Amino acid sequence: MSVEDAVSPAGPAVTPDSAAASLLQGEHYRLTPLTPRVIRLEWSPSGHFEDRPTTFALNRDLPAFDYQVLPTDTGLRIVTDYYVLDYGRGPFTTNGLSAAVRGGISNYHSVWRYKQDLSLPSHRRLTKTGHPFPELDGNMGGAARTLDVADGPVDLEPGVVSELGYAVIDDSKAMVFDSDGRLAARHAEPGSEDLYLFAGGHDHVETVGDLFAISGSQPLLPRFALGNWWSRYHRYDEAEYLELMDRFEAEKVPFSVAVIDMDWHLTDIDPKFGSGWTGYTWDRGLFPDPERFQAELHRRGLKTTLNVHPADGIRAFEEPYPAMCQALGRPADGHPVDFDVTNRAFLDAYFTVLHRGLEKMGTDFWWIDWQSGPYSKIPGMDPLWVLNHGHYVDSATQMDRGLIFSRYAGPGSHRYPVGFSGDSLITWKSLAFQPRFTTAGANIGYGWWSHDIGGHLDGFRDDVLATRWVQFGVFSPITRLHSSSSQFSGKEPWRFSQPGQRSMIEHLRLRHRMLPYLNAMNLRAHRDGRSLVEPVYYQDHSPQAYRYLDEYLFGSQLLVAPIVVPNDPVVARGHADVWLPSGRWTDIVTGRSYRGGRSHRMWRDLMSIPVLLRAGGFLPLVAEGESLDARELFPELEVLVAAGADGRFELDEETADDQWQTTVLELSATEGRLTITRPDRDRSGRVEWTLTLLGLASRSGARFEVAGGELMGVEEADGRTRLRLRSTGGTMVVRSAVLATTGQPETLAAVEELLAAAQTGFVLKDTIYRLVAEQGAAALNAVTSVGRYPLGHLAEVHDYDLATPELVSALTEILEG
Repeated sequence: MSVEDAVSPAGPAVTPDSAAASLLQGEHYRLTPLTPRVIRLEWSPSGHFEDRPTTFALNRDLPAFDYQVLPTDTGLRIVTDYYVLDYGRGPFTTNGLSAAVRGGISNYHSVWRYKQDLSLPSHRRLTKTGHPFPELDGNMGGAARTLDVADGPVDLEPGVVSELGYAVIDDSKAMVFDSDGRLAARHAEPGSEDLYLFAGGHDHVETVGDLFAISGSQPLLPRFALGNWWSRYHRYDEAEYLELMDRFEAEKVPFSVAVIDMDWHLTDIDPKFGSGWTGYTWDRGLFPDPERFQAELHRRGLKTTLNVHPADGIRAFEEPYPAMCQALGRPADGHPVDFDVTNRAFLDAYFTVLHRGLEKMGTDFWWIDWQSGPYSKIPGMDPLWVLNHGHYVDSATQMDRGLIFSRYAGPGSHRYPVGFSGDSLITWKSLAFQPRFTTAGANIGYGWWSHDIGGHLDGFRDDVLATRWVQFGVFSPITRLHSSSSQFSGKEPWRFSQPGQRSMIEHLRLRHRMLPYLNAMNLRAHRDGRSLVEPVYYQDHSPQAYRYLDEYLFGSQLLVAPIVVPNDPVVARGHADVWLPSGRWTDIVTGRSYRGGRSHRMWRDLMSIPVLLRAGGFLPLVAEGESLDARELFPELEVLVAAGADGRFELDEETADDQWQTTVLELSATEGRLTITRPDRDRSGRVEWTLTLLGLASRSGARFEVAGGELMGVEEADGRTRLRLRSTGGTMVVRSAVLATTGQPETLAAVEELLAAAQTGFVLKDTIYRLVAEQGAAALNAVTSVGRYPLGHLAEVHDYDLATPELVSALTEILEG
């Protein structure tokens, strides 16, 4: 293996040395403008600087760009298109090192100063709306090592995105890669500094792109990783696990990854060996034939991952113990083989003997559940970094694309997907934090979080909470259901009451129906540096976008707002407060359209959350009734289309020979034309398409003309029009005047559905329904101004019923949009 492959197996090239022409160097300082937005700032008391790649910075020789270096009375000034940096040539100080972000980011807060403390005390970190207010440096957060047993928010490490346009990554103590590609402690001298100042203003996408340019790109995931994962900390045996997988198949609930938690290995061991937490020997009382068991999972279309807690090493009772001792040239005398990331011989045997032997039995990748802190025999050498890097590099030699499942170790961890966020509590607070936590990960390039969907431990039974969590999970980077060993906490959908059970099943099916879209976004993440889940402020820089942190962009086409609060007792629905960027947005489930550039309170019953497609947007799905096997190239697609604006989407699809092909979907609303252009050598064999047009007036009665194909049928219902098409050539064109329009589903029917479920008085319901039928949207004035309605012949204490603010809010959403 080359050194480059050992450091960055997923690419790009590793170029740690900056071009000499870009270095601005004195006896003790070195400044390196890396991009128009990023500059490296180094200080060394001895004058010795670090040129080796670090866990964060692999590439420092980046394309040249124009900037100015100007002398000042006290030092020097560097001017790029994005910032003006002033440096006094001495030790870094708050007064002697600063950078002003250009572009009018704010009136007076867009100046970064070295180590200026701008943090807010904890009691001042909430706005009037209850949203967390960013610290005064505006940093929108990055990631955290774990969410273990956190009941709500945890402190995040900084990302490179800030509302005020600047952020700093401190790389002074990061581990380094030696000349042979192995990780080592840095041993930085006291007083040295190695900082990366990101000063890209509000060009957040470009700023994160610079992070990827320096730190390496997000690898492509294997497509199976984008499907549903089944995980549970439970003492399964072979028969129970396979029966469960067969039950899922019979219920048409698709999964692509089978996670086997720690009970795959021996856990009830002789106390003289210590705890059973670490293990490398299959428990053959539960799994008599591990190869057969994993082969059966593979036959069902499932990849397997095993949980390991490596900290206790390999003890004498383990099956691989003799082979490990032999590989290390030591006697198998009963003394344990210690886990030691500082011992290179041990690490080699750890992968090529210990894990390879288990992989030969059928294990596809590893869940590295390191819980023992950043400590090793050598200060500054974090075992989690060594495990993540080593396992990913080793995986890349065994699979077409490497894959691990482990915790976040710090900036640069995005090179080792997938991220395990830890053991979450089963509470509303825990769910409420996960969307904003996931979104913030994009700010440090960490785009493939996997959470314990539904929560792992403690907490309480709440079918609404469980359903909302699954809905969020389906629109998360990785969808992995998980639960503890409690016999009452399993996440099988049939354990839950209706309508939650039905909603869970439909959403898990939807996840696999979205695989064409998800895999296209997988390529986008790798190629273009765009995480699947991104903050709305990447697209909209208005102040509101930095405050509504529970919503996010899901790929290039969707905006998702998970519902993370209980249902209102009167409305019998949950709500999400949503800020929409400019344009028109249509919910893919309800068909209701909303105006952008403003906030909305959106109410949903337990069957959905707000998932919005911008006008001109496309969402490709596996057609109804088609196989949802994550391994296949899908022969028939349904494409949801939001009419009313121009748009273009390139559907990148992976073929059986690991090549990519692109189908272009384009909508010209002004010309009333939708075009599907297939690749020259279309390997999908796809002939039939279903186009589902959203955002149209109910029963539009539209006429359609098709060139390059046949119109097989048209169906209209619930504000959507479904076209069944058969392609006869490379390009198919659909024309209709309706493509330029937007509308709403039947308003009165939506009001009737809302009132039917509302837990309130019948006279009030009748009155509201009558007012809406007579006055339409104007009925809101009557409802809110009168407020109380007589309840007829009930006792005086019940003479009036109030239209609650929540009910009025739900009506407002329907009537005003």
